[in-house]
Amino acid sequence: MPRRRAVAVATAVIMGLCLSASAHGAVVGEGVSTRTPPNNEGSTAEGLTAEGLTAEGLTAGVSDGPQHRAAALVEQMSTDEQAASIVMGHIPTTDTAALRQYMSQGLGGFILMGANIPDDGTALTTITDALTVDPELPPLVAVDQEGGIVSRLPGDTYPASTTLKTSPVAETSAAFSARAALVADAGISVDFGTVADVTADPGSFIFGRALGTDPQSAADRVAAATTAQESLIASTLKHFPGHGAAPGDSHHAVPETAKTLEEWRASDAVPFVAGVDAGASVLMFGHLAYTAVDPAPASLSARWHEIAREELGFEGVIVTDDLGMLQSSGIAEYADPVANAVTAVSAGTDLVLMIAGSTADTAGQIAAGLSAAVDAGTLPEARLAEAATRVMTLRLQSTAASAEWALCPDCEPAG
Repeated sequence: MPRRRAVAVATAVIMGLCLSASAHGAVVGEGVSTRTPPNNEGSTAEGLTAEGLTAEGLTAGVSDGPQHRAAALVEQMSTDEQAASIVMGHIPTTDTAALRQYMSQGLGGFILMGANIPDDGTALTTITDALTVDPELPPLVAVDQEGGIVSRLPGDTYPASTTLKTSPVAETSAAFSARAALVADAGISVDFGTVADVTADPGSFIFGRALGTDPQSAADRVAAATTAQESLIASTLKHFPGHGAAPGDSHHAVPETAKTLEEWRASDAVPFVAGVDAGASVLMFGHLAYTAVDPAPASLSARWHEIAREELGFEGVIVTDDLGMLQSSGIAEYADPVANAVTAVSAGTDLVLMIAGSTADTAGQIAAGLSAAVDAGTLPEARLAEAATRVMTLRLQSTAASAEWALCPDCEPAG
């Protein structure tokens, strides 16, 4: 899993702007804060040999560091606490007292949507600060900051997918470096911002957000975007295994495709493989079905989780797309977000995300449902611990790298 190290002073020239950072973590030297990507040398879309991690495996051969500390912390947690720690919730408010009370449930994360984000950047950091109940262990704070069509934060004037897909790859690197600095400056640790879907169909709802119109062009830009972000924040690849092949919008339906696994490996898989190899911290599973592989949505499919771990060699945090989207599909089988969360975690998901239809009580209900499933034996205790350990590891990594970014009038590129 990628690791991040704190720095005392970092400088970087991004999009022609000089940025300086002062980290709050331990001083380990000078230079840009970095995350070392996982070693996936030899990885291909045809299959990888890397094994998925277990809670025990996360600490194997590691005497110190975030993984070891995460496993130790999770071992001390109750089932209820572990369950809450793998829920990323949302309530639509800028009331800092309400946000702090909401996060006091022990939730592992919070996603900022439009209703949480004021125009004033200083006010935004006040909001992200309010989400932290324990300063020693901040939650994962996420945002959908793709730029362009999907953009939550004010001030993101950097190039986005609509132009980057036909521009030199270096422009993707520059744009996402600047975007990551903007996200980090707001006190946000995770960006659900890298669309690894690929399609050449202008009629597809994902076309405008994709970084390429063919597998290789998308892969080149996804890898560039991932590398650029991972030095500052935890980046996310979405929407696995690929929206481009499945017509329809998963905000209102469960899109389907009959594409086979072999066809997927040669096409839609390519950008995801590139992003994993580049060191992406998070992989978001889409609510779409490749029926020749599994009739269930990928987000609820044990087979697709197995493919992500064993073929792509992904070792980071797997997160669902918004579970409220499944509920919005109108399919009776997916009407209960609590049941969907249990199924997703059982299948291999580490972090469940709930936005649409979420109230102040929804995240707690999901956490209670996960805990009850462990008690009932329908969700293995070890699977919950494994998920909680991965999420905790990312939280610890993000804590070590917290930094304040600001424009500097005269600085040189780092390195």
